Amino acid sequence: MKSLLAAGLAMMLAAVNPAAKVDDLAWMAGQWSREDGARWTEESWTRPRGGVMLGHSRSGRGADLREFEFLRIAAGEDGTPAYIAQPGGGAPVAFRLAQHDAMSATFENPAHDYPQRIRYAREGERMIATISRIDGSKAQSWDYRRR
Repeated sequence: MKSLLAAGLAMMLAAVNPAAKVDDLAWMAGQWSREDGARWTEESWTRPRGGVMLGHSRSGRGADLREFEFLRIAAGEDGTPAYIAQPGGGAPVAFRLAQHDAMSATFENPAHDYPQRIRYAREGERMIATISRIDGSKAQSWDYRRR
């Protein structure tokens, strides 16, 4: 009887909160930038198409590029969206979508050294990206404006 109730509850929750899709993250699309004195960071995301969002990020100081990263969001093997980062064009590292709502998304990979959590939150023409350890420590944030 308990398992029947648990199964029924799971079905009701799934109907209220259906599985996330890449299309649910369309609010991230656009060109975003921030400047702090001579330091700058830019991040761009395509709109979802074919079940994928493509992105890139680059940071620098003055005229010099310091870092770049290739990004994508695509469904993982279980269908849950994953944020896949390739810092400096290196090997891909996947972070599974752990939470989302209409204007925020949190991706996690507790097995990764750092970061273990990547969170995006959109507020109008601002998007805040935060990386941290899984417990929220060592947090770093970028406050982007739409370009």
